[in-house]
Amino acid sequence: MARTEYPRPQFVRDGDWQSLNGTWQFSFDDDDRGRGAHWENGLPNNHTQINVPFVYQAPASGIDDQTVHDIVWYQRDLAITAPQAGQRALLHFGAVDYFADVFVNGQLVGHHEGGDSSFTFDITDALTADAQQVLTVRAEDRTYDETLPRGKQSWTGHAEAIWYTNSTGIWQPVWLEVVNAARLESVRLTPDLDHTSIGIAAELSDAAIGGSLKIAISFKGELVAEDTVRIVANHTVRSIDLVQQHIFRTSFHNDGWTWTPENPNLFDITFTVLAVDGQQTDTVASYFGLRKVSRENGMIFLNNRPCYQRLVLDQGYWPEGLLTAPTDEAFKKDIELAKAAGFNGCRKHQKVEDPRFLYWADKLGYLVWEEIASVPYFSENSVDRVIDAWQDTVRRDYNHPSIIMWVPFNESWGVDRIHYDTQVQHFSTAVYHLVHTLDDTRLVMTNDGWETTDGDVIGIHNYSHGDSAESAAYHHFKDTLSTTEKILDQSSANWANFANGYTYQGQPIVLSEFGGIGFDASRKDGWGYTRATSVDNYLSELTRVLDALQASECLWGYCYTQLTDVMQEVNGVLTKDREPKAPLEELHKRFVFPRFGRLNDTAADYRH
Repeated sequence: MARTEYPRPQFVRDGDWQSLNGTWQFSFDDDDRGRGAHWENGLPNNHTQINVPFVYQAPASGIDDQTVHDIVWYQRDLAITAPQAGQRALLHFGAVDYFADVFVNGQLVGHHEGGDSSFTFDITDALTADAQQVLTVRAEDRTYDETLPRGKQSWTGHAEAIWYTNSTGIWQPVWLEVVNAARLESVRLTPDLDHTSIGIAAELSDAAIGGSLKIAISFKGELVAEDTVRIVANHTVRSIDLVQQHIFRTSFHNDGWTWTPENPNLFDITFTVLAVDGQQTDTVASYFGLRKVSRENGMIFLNNRPCYQRLVLDQGYWPEGLLTAPTDEAFKKDIELAKAAGFNGCRKHQKVEDPRFLYWADKLGYLVWEEIASVPYFSENSVDRVIDAWQDTVRRDYNHPSIIMWVPFNESWGVDRIHYDTQVQHFSTAVYHLVHTLDDTRLVMTNDGWETTDGDVIGIHNYSHGDSAESAAYHHFKDTLSTTEKILDQSSANWANFANGYTYQGQPIVLSEFGGIGFDASRKDGWGYTRATSVDNYLSELTRVLDALQASECLWGYCYTQLTDVMQEVNGVLTKDREPKAPLEELHKRFVFPRFGRLNDTAADYRH
């Protein structure tokens, strides 16, 4: 089983590339002997093999060992020779958890820190004239270091409660491409719905200066706009009008050009770099969705219209691959099943997902709240790492129209003294403003769940729905959700809704975690917040809990826990093997509230 799909779907270069997924040589280095023994020149004779990009803990890796090994080495041959003059060889990693040293032919070509972020090294100068090169990676993941962002990965060495098997080393695709020195380095696409235009900020290599950049935009195969700009610096900014005639502009929304979950329309955009003599040196294909995210009068808006969030908590774990999807089709299947069950998006929980997932969310019309992996505790080192992670994440995923919310913190993880410690509160506020500095086109939460500081949306977690409709707990649950005053005044957990000194400022309120009904007739040891005993009982429990949300006058969305069972947790609407626990049409009836089904024309349609 090898992942062979093009790994960077929003920046597809028309050129020579090769996947490096598949069989690599592999060694544990528990005593940290590898550097001193120069394993970059050859792994020890007792090495084994691993199937990249699956971590050694995952069955799909071919090793399937869940014991702790914090230092691991990878090695394989590269079928590439030193490129011709005017070309460069770029080596790409989707993600390596957590530290990575990369060697080519025994030469260190780069070091990277960050378990969820993508990175690239130019390896041209390390290549020889030989037909085969040797690529080596040393990865280190300090299991017991509580300053590292780790999300839902256990730091005890085994899965338990809400924590899962940890992942060490390469866990997203590795690939190689040969490019022209005169090329497009990156592009930032900012849709402007109100002016029906697209903002383009392009970064180009030094060798491209003096040439020109041609931009072509099409919609459903029809050319919409073209522009050509002389490249006079590394950075070029353009704004292109997408609807150039008044008659089209006035009927714009009815023409179906915008991106929504119901109609995920996408524009194709192609960038061509031309040398001074007109010779083509680089071509990159991308896409964007024309959509706007905002908030108004306590509601979340998409394209200037109210958009009720019907989200599902998605941990992004698979039995065979752990954090790594077994196939590209697996991403698509999860989204299709979630939509069939009635959800219009997900809160991707405590991981930065593979860009292929975001591609399918863009294509299929699926809202995404994106998080990074949290650190366990607040410290100087964890502050640095969280800030780096957010800069990397926003930079990589900025262009995806499906992402409508960034979620910096969850349940005070990594900001554990936030209620009373002003230093921690400053950090939370600083990250909120940092993310908005990097991207002011989306909404930003702060601490999802409780102890909120600043934030564009208030996320409340409440699992206290009791075990029956007659229970006092259920009546309190329903009453707590009924009005703005009650949901803000009655904390559902042992933590206050706001950190000390912060108050409600009229933001939309979302029940961003609830439910978690456990159901698996084959397992008696599975974990959930409450338990169902049969399909009928499961549907009845869903109805009971969701009725309380439908009766609420203040909620502007929800996020149900959770999409799939994960290890010891059996509270998914799907099993770990992605089988629905009840007929999808029955799930859909419950998760889609009649008055919040689609994007309505006016906000009044959503009010009692």
